Amino acid sequence: MQIQLIAIGKTDSTDLEILIKEYIKRLGFYVKFNFDIIPDLKKVKNLSEAQQKEKEGQAILTKVSTADVVILLDEKGKQYSSIDFSEVLQKHMNSGCKRLIFAIGGPYGFSPEVYKRANGMLSLSKMTFSHQMVRLFFIEQLYRGYTILKNEPYHHR
Repeated sequence: MQIQLIAIGKTDSTDLEILIKEYIKRLGFYVKFNFDIIPDLKKVKNLSEAQQKEKEGQAILTKVSTADVVILLDEKGKQYSSIDFSEVLQKHMNSGCKRLIFAIGGPYGFSPEVYKRANGMLSLSKMTFSHQMVRLFFIEQLYRGYTILKNEPYHHR
Protein backbone atom coordinates (compact mmCIF):
# COMPACT_ATOMS: atom_id res chain seq x y z
CA MET A 1 0.00 0.00 0.00
CA GLN A 2 1.10 3.53 -0.72
CA ILE A 3 0.12 6.48 1.48
CA GLN A 4 -0.07 9.99 0.11
CA LEU A 5 -0.60 13.21 2.01
CA ILE A 6 -1.90 16.13 -0.04
CA ALA A 7 -1.69 19.63 1.43
CA ILE A 8 -2.35 23.13 0.14
CA GLY A 9 0.61 25.54 0.34
CA LYS A 10 4.20 25.15 1.43
CA THR A 11 5.43 25.06 5.01
CA ASP A 12 6.67 28.49 6.09
CA SER A 13 8.72 27.34 9.08
CA THR A 14 12.11 25.77 8.46
CA ASP A 15 11.96 24.21 11.94
CA LEU A 16 8.71 22.43 11.09
CA GLU A 17 10.10 21.44 7.70
CA ILE A 18 13.11 19.77 9.36
CA LEU A 19 10.84 17.76 11.67
CA ILE A 20 8.47 16.81 8.82
CA LYS A 21 11.42 15.54 6.76
CA GLU A 22 12.70 13.54 9.74
CA TYR A 23 9.38 11.74 10.20
CA ILE A 24 9.01 11.17 6.45
CA LYS A 25 12.45 9.53 6.51
CA ARG A 26 11.46 7.34 9.46
CA LEU A 27 8.15 6.44 7.81
CA GLY A 28 10.02 5.24 4.73
CA PHE A 29 11.13 2.13 6.62
CA TYR A 30 7.49 0.98 6.84
CA VAL A 31 5.51 2.22 3.87
CA LYS A 32 5.84 4.03 0.56
CA PHE A 33 4.88 7.60 1.48
CA ASN A 34 4.49 10.65 -0.72
CA PHE A 35 3.91 14.19 0.51
CA ASP A 36 2.31 16.20 -2.29
CA ILE A 37 2.13 19.95 -1.79
CA ILE A 38 -0.25 21.91 -3.99
CA PRO A 39 1.02 25.49 -4.40
CA ASP A 40 -0.95 28.30 -2.78
CA LEU A 41 -3.43 29.95 -5.12
CA LYS A 42 -2.38 33.23 -6.64
CA LYS A 43 -4.53 36.39 -6.53
CA VAL A 44 -6.81 35.09 -3.76
CA LYS A 45 -7.86 38.64 -2.84
CA ASN A 46 -10.10 38.57 -5.92
CA LEU A 47 -11.70 35.26 -4.90
CA SER A 48 -14.53 34.61 -2.49
CA GLU A 49 -14.10 31.94 0.17
CA ALA A 50 -16.25 29.56 -1.91
CA GLN A 51 -14.26 30.26 -5.07
CA GLN A 52 -10.99 29.64 -3.23
CA LYS A 53 -12.28 26.31 -1.86
CA GLU A 54 -13.49 25.38 -5.34
CA LYS A 55 -10.12 26.04 -6.99
CA GLU A 56 -8.21 24.23 -4.22
CA GLY A 57 -10.70 21.37 -4.44
CA GLN A 58 -10.14 21.01 -8.19
CA ALA A 59 -6.39 20.86 -7.56
CA ILE A 60 -6.83 18.15 -4.92
CA LEU A 61 -9.17 16.08 -7.09
CA THR A 62 -6.68 16.06 -9.99
CA LYS A 63 -4.34 14.08 -7.69
CA VAL A 64 -6.96 11.40 -6.93
CA SER A 65 -7.95 8.36 -9.01
CA THR A 66 -11.21 6.45 -8.72
CA ALA A 67 -9.53 3.49 -6.99
CA ASP A 68 -7.96 5.63 -4.24
CA VAL A 69 -9.31 5.74 -0.71
CA VAL A 70 -9.49 9.41 0.31
CA ILE A 71 -9.59 10.55 3.94
CA LEU A 72 -9.93 14.25 4.71
CA LEU A 73 -8.27 15.77 7.75
CA ASP A 74 -11.23 17.76 8.99
CA GLU A 75 -12.41 19.09 12.35
CA LYS A 76 -15.71 17.21 11.89
CA GLY A 77 -13.91 13.92 11.30
CA LYS A 78 -13.68 10.88 13.53
CA GLN A 79 -11.09 10.94 16.30
CA TYR A 80 -8.94 7.93 17.15
CA SER A 81 -6.39 7.03 19.77
CA SER A 82 -2.98 6.25 18.28
CA ILE A 83 -3.61 2.52 18.75
CA ASP A 84 -7.04 2.75 17.08
CA PHE A 85 -5.51 4.70 14.20
CA SER A 86 -2.88 1.98 13.72
CA GLU A 87 -5.75 -0.51 13.46
CA VAL A 88 -7.37 1.66 10.77
CA LEU A 89 -4.10 1.56 8.82
CA GLN A 90 -3.99 -2.24 9.20
CA LYS A 91 -7.59 -2.57 7.94
CA HIS A 92 -6.74 -0.59 4.83
CA MET A 93 -3.65 -2.74 4.22
CA ASN A 94 -5.70 -5.91 4.69
CA SER A 95 -8.42 -4.68 2.32
CA GLY A 96 -5.97 -4.52 -0.57
CA CYS A 97 -6.07 -0.74 -0.78
CA LYS A 98 -3.37 0.30 -3.25
CA ARG A 99 -3.27 4.01 -2.39
CA LEU A 100 -4.58 5.68 0.73
CA ILE A 101 -4.74 9.45 0.39
CA PHE A 102 -5.06 11.87 3.27
CA ALA A 103 -5.78 15.52 2.43
CA ILE A 104 -5.33 18.76 4.33
CA GLY A 105 -7.43 21.55 2.87
CA GLY A 106 -6.70 25.22 2.53
CA PRO A 107 -7.54 27.93 5.07
CA TYR A 108 -11.30 27.60 4.49
CA GLY A 109 -11.47 23.82 4.31
CA PHE A 110 -12.68 21.68 1.42
CA SER A 111 -15.07 22.28 -1.44
CA PRO A 112 -18.37 20.36 -1.58
CA GLU A 113 -16.92 18.25 -4.44
CA VAL A 114 -14.00 17.11 -2.28
CA TYR A 115 -16.34 16.20 0.59
CA LYS A 116 -18.47 14.25 -1.89
CA ARG A 117 -15.44 12.29 -3.17
CA ALA A 118 -14.06 11.51 0.28
CA ASN A 119 -14.34 8.03 1.77
CA GLY A 120 -14.03 9.38 5.31
CA MET A 121 -12.85 12.17 7.56
CA LEU A 122 -10.29 12.19 10.36
CA SER A 123 -9.86 14.75 13.12
CA LEU A 124 -6.57 14.89 15.01
CA SER A 125 -8.10 16.76 17.96
CA LYS A 126 -11.05 18.83 19.12
CA MET A 127 -8.56 21.70 19.16
CA THR A 128 -7.75 23.68 16.04
CA PHE A 129 -4.16 23.55 14.78
CA SER A 130 -2.49 25.56 12.05
CA HIS A 131 -2.31 23.80 8.69
CA GLN A 132 1.46 23.86 9.11
CA MET A 133 1.36 22.00 12.44
CA VAL A 134 -1.21 19.47 11.22
CA ARG A 135 1.28 18.20 8.65
CA LEU A 136 3.86 17.39 11.31
CA PHE A 137 1.33 15.95 13.77
CA PHE A 138 -0.26 13.75 11.12
CA ILE A 139 3.00 12.40 9.70
CA GLU A 140 4.23 11.68 13.23
CA GLN A 141 1.00 9.78 13.94
CA LEU A 142 1.45 7.75 10.76
CA TYR A 143 4.93 6.84 11.91
CA ARG A 144 3.63 6.04 15.39
CA GLY A 145 0.89 3.88 13.87
CA TYR A 146 3.39 1.76 11.98
CA THR A 147 5.65 1.37 15.03
CA ILE A 148 2.58 0.17 16.96
CA LEU A 149 1.78 -2.36 14.24
CA LYS A 150 5.39 -3.63 14.40
CA ASN A 151 5.36 -3.72 18.22
CA GLU A 152 8.32 -1.37 18.35
CA PRO A 153 9.10 0.65 21.49
CA TYR A 154 8.43 4.15 20.05
CA HIS A 155 4.85 4.05 21.40
CA HIS A 156 4.68 3.09 25.07
CA ARG A 157 1.46 1.26 25.88
